[in-house]
Amino acid sequence: MRAVRLTVTAAATAAALTALSACTAKSDAKDGDAIEVTAADSTCETSAKSVPAGQVTLKIQNKGSKATEVEILFPDDRIVSEKENIGPGTKYTLTAEVKAGSYEIACRPGMKGRGVRQKLTVTGGGTAAKRDPKLDKAVADYRQYAQGQADETLPLVETFVKAVKAGDVDAAKKAYAPSRLGWERTEPVAESFGDIDPKVDFRKPDVDAGQKWTGWHRLEQALWEQKKVGDEEKTLADQLLTDLKDWQKRVGTAEITPTSMANGAKELLDEVATGKVTGEEEYYSHTDLVDFKGNVEGAQKAYELLKPVAGKNDPALVGRLDKQFTALNALLDKYRSDKTSYEFVSYDKVGKEERKELSDAVNALAEPLSKLAATVVK
Repeated sequence: MRAVRLTVTAAATAAALTALSACTAKSDAKDGDAIEVTAADSTCETSAKSVPAGQVTLKIQNKGSKATEVEILFPDDRIVSEKENIGPGTKYTLTAEVKAGSYEIACRPGMKGRGVRQKLTVTGGGTAAKRDPKLDKAVADYRQYAQGQADETLPLVETFVKAVKAGDVDAAKKAYAPSRLGWERTEPVAESFGDIDPKVDFRKPDVDAGQKWTGWHRLEQALWEQKKVGDEEKTLADQLLTDLKDWQKRVGTAEITPTSMANGAKELLDEVATGKVTGEEEYYSHTDLVDFKGNVEGAQKAYELLKPVAGKNDPALVGRLDKQFTALNALLDKYRSDKTSYEFVSYDKVGKEERKELSDAVNALAEPLSKLAATVVK
């Protein structure tokens, strides 16, 4: 789950136009140069408004007082690449691949709303340089993996929805966490569409005033806090299934590149660090460790597909990543009945020191994983 932009109302459009006026575009970037992005609480300054097609690098600095998110967006708000949770006073380098066309760079202070945006034109007829054929295979295999996860998720969601509609709280609770695994493994792909994630995976704090709360977590609240489901929840269960069928159909249209795979793997670790380790994601059910495992599995799948090229370009990085993935998976195994089961300890039973140990393991993996995107496109 992440805080994602919402469908724009007339009022929001006016606000977005005001935000755009706060953006500052400077000179065009030269081939190979990075775009400097300076984010603040109400501004988003970029050092270029035009770059050649191919690899583009954003060197981001957050000078604001809030954590921010920086995205490269298609005109229809689909996400090319992004970095969430860039803390005040911190920097981050984001590498992506872009084809010729029109885009926007968005800074989203507080990681809410449409944010402050700057237009970006990408010139040229396609990617600027040839890439290793192994990367094309990695992309094809990852697309197949993402589609497979969506296809396998739908029957599990149908089981969950059937239990909700039958008013069988115990059966619905049992089906809840398994129904989310495929989504958690491939969440960056789902989020790239922009409009599905708010419908199915928003937590209560992510919902803006006037926005209807729908999706998994709304039903989670009913099952664990209210301990019952009414007509509204049954309708919401049907809507969840409809929205996830939409996701299933659209996975094949997602824009996937080697860098989006690598950045997506890092995003999944960020999801763990900001939601699962803290216990905020599954606030009512405490099934956070199931989501945690799904995120790690998804990140590891993307990494394994990119590993042949990454290993050729930076063997030391691959060695570190192999070691940290092994360590994190071994630590997670301590909290489940066996290595093939997705029955984990309820997260409210995991103590402060144990949570810190999990957090440290995530951070130890996230640091080298942040270098994967730049490594595979060397």
